[in-house]
This record gives sequence, structure tokens and C-alpha cells, in this order.
Amino acid sequence: MPPPEMSRHGSGDTPGPLFVIGGAEDKLRRRTVLTRFVESAGGADARIAVIPTASSLGPEVVEVYDAVFRKLGAHEVFGARPEDREQANDPALAERLGDATGIFMTGGNQLKLSAVIAGTAFGDAILAAHRRGATVGGTSAGASIQSSHMVAFGSGGTTPKQRMTQVAAGLGLLPGCVIDQHFEQRNRYGRLLMIVSQSPQLLGIGVDEDTGAVIRHDPDRPVLEVVGRGAVTILDGGHMVSNAHEAKRNLPILASGVELHVLPAGARFDMTTRTLIPDEARVIEEEVDELGPVADLAAAGRDLGKLARDIAAGDVSPTVLRRRRARRTQEAP
Repeated sequence: MPPPEMSRHGSGDTPGPLFVIGGAEDKLRRRTVLTRFVESAGGADARIAVIPTASSLGPEVVEVYDAVFRKLGAHEVFGARPEDREQANDPALAERLGDATGIFMTGGNQLKLSAVIAGTAFGDAILAAHRRGATVGGTSAGASIQSSHMVAFGSGGTTPKQRMTQVAAGLGLLPGCVIDQHFEQRNRYGRLLMIVSQSPQLLGIGVDEDTGAVIRHDPDRPVLEVVGRGAVTILDGGHMVSNAHEAKRNLPILASGVELHVLPAGARFDMTTRTLIPDEARVIEEEVDELGPVADLAAAGRDLGKLARDIAAGDVSPTVLRRRRARRTQEAP
């Protein structure tokens, strides 16, 4: 039986999910992001290829992810590591990805990863796996390379400045975007904003550590959902004003009218319209949970008038209001 995601996307009509992970994902405790990745890749039927090309470590990095993914229930985990473009153009190595249900690119040097695999038979095999419905993910460097434009290197900082960073070609799994990782932890707002200022048509996506931006086609449009501990920051420069074309040397860049979205876990974002997707079902469910069983609704209604009078009486904290209501309940005959 094919894994769940392959059953849904295996026809090749819909690309598979993308997991863009901001680095330093939890591998020991809750492992929220990696658990979702293994589930998406097929769970007990998952066959996951780990690509450690960006890493300076040897077989150890594959061994770490092998242990984690198997612990999370994956059926098979194997490494595929081209070290140069000659190896990346080896048809035999590219064919190893042919029946993978999940592909995971590790962290390290994203410029090395791009220089070795982009535009090769191996890179084409990753794109083909994505198109046929496999789950493709990556952390840190393995996240950056998924976009069409990739942050090659650069300094941190909040203010966008000319020449703050360099851009290279990514794999293009996520077209029209540029991705940065370790976003909040390494203060990379400025360099992502610099790229968006220079190319306002690109959607800037910054992903915090131990956080994933999961992109699925739902049903015919890419939708980003946030999972994990941190947030995903999106910069939309579609209507911005910038002087990036004339700013000199390392001077600050004018960036006005940029639309900012900071999305915590559970938030969903339409990548086509570049708008937040309201989660009405969850809001209703949370409201019902707060009110309790239907039998309590009548009591809540009786308290509504008293609560309104309390609010009208002045700027009272919620704690004080709760104490007042508790006192009234105890005093009631």
C-alpha cells in the first residue's frame, strides 16, 4: 500500500509537500517538525533519502537522521551524497531517489549545496520526486535551496543595507520566493528585506529555528502552514517603494510599504493571493471549549450583564473581574 501522501499525490497531478525548516530542529524531545515530516513522507511506509552534501560532517550526519527518522517510524532511511557536479550527474546516484517517498536535505553550507546539485541530474531527480508527490524537506541550508532565489551568505542585522548579502540560484521547488533560516535567532531581518527591496516580486520567507513552513497544494493552490516552536516571517514587497537601485556601497536602503506577516504555529497563508487564511473552524472550536458544555451557556448569559457593567466601571484587569464574579457566585443564595 502506498503511503498516505503518495496515495493523494502519486498521480503526478499535484506536487508533494515541502518542509522548509529554519534549522536547529528538535531531534531529542518532542520532535514536532520531524514527526510531521515523517508522517507526510508515509509514516511506517516512508522511504527517506538524506542528502548531506551541505554538511562538513561525514557519515555521522546521515546516522543522526537515520536514528531519528527510524525512531519516528520510517521504514527505510538511506544517504545520497554527491560531493561534486560530476557525481551529481551520475545517473545511478540520481536513480536512487526514484522511489523515495521523502527527501531530506541537511544543514551546512547552502552555497556548496547549490553549486553541487543545482542544474544536475541529481537536482532534476529531486524536482521530479516533488512533482510526483514525494515529500521534500530540508533544514537550514536545505531550507534555503528550496526557493528559486537563495541567500548564499551575508551578515545579520535589522536594517537593510546595500551589499548586505549575496543571492544564488536555488532548486526552484518554491518559485517566486527567497528563503532565509535561523531567522529570529540570528537577526536576519535586514538581509531578507534587502533582497526583497532589490526584487520586490519575490516573497521573502524567514523561518525561525525548530520551526517549519509546510507548503501543500490545497487543493489547487500552494498553502503555507506553520509548525513547530517559533514563527515564520513573510515580507511582501509587491507595493513597496525602494531606492535599492541607487543606494551606494553599504548604505541603508529605503524600504517603505512592505507588508509584514508574522505567523506562529497553526497559522495558514495563501501563497497565491499572499493573504492570511482565517481559521474559522478553530476559532469556533476554541470559543466552545472556553464556554464549556451547553448546560453552562445559560449561566454564561446571566453573567454577561454583570461583566458589561464591570467593564464600563473602569479599566479593570481580567484577574480582578474573575475575583468579582467568584465573590458574587459565593454570595448568591
